[in-house]
Amino acid sequence: MYLITVFGNLLLILAVSSDSHLHTPMYFFLANLSFVDICFTSTTVPKMLWNIQTQSKVITYEGCLSQMFFFILFAGLDFFLLTVMAYDRFVAICHPLHYMVTMNPWLCGLMVLVSWLSVVSLFYCTSLGVYLSSAVTQSSHASAVASVMYTVVTPMLNPFIYSLRNKDIKRALMRFSGIAVRKGTIVLG
Repeated sequence: MYLITVFGNLLLILAVSSDSHLHTPMYFFLANLSFVDICFTSTTVPKMLWNIQTQSKVITYEGCLSQMFFFILFAGLDFFLLTVMAYDRFVAICHPLHYMVTMNPWLCGLMVLVSWLSVVSLFYCTSLGVYLSSAVTQSSHASAVASVMYTVVTPMLNPFIYSLRNKDIKRALMRFSGIAVRKGTIVLG
């Protein structure tokens, strides 16, 4: 699942960056979401896989702090990027004639930048609240399943969800892989 997550998101980033038809705000945000999903998953899954392989659950204090920092950073960034993507679709649907003026490259870059430093400031506020509050006891199996769902499954499915029914992404992937599509037939390039 980890390899599918990394390769699926990398493939989406490469398709968007290599095809000039996809240099639009929607795909810019989608490529950023794919990058963040790779980082988010890579924060915890390699250590988890190592723990499973070695049957050891040991982590240093510094390793735990850095892992938590990056985990919360990329999780928050995921939320902000999804919000920005929702705003992009809102403008495209509700104000289609003003879309290109409203969603200009400067604003798109600014929204991604604001998504980044916001996460850093929110990280410190929320993490202090979490660590200073009392822990609620819960089943370790249930929390492990929930952790896998949002750290592995969701980032793995994002490239498929956002690209499977998208003809532009399919064409870009075909061009990227060297397969040409001509009027319903596939020709190897």
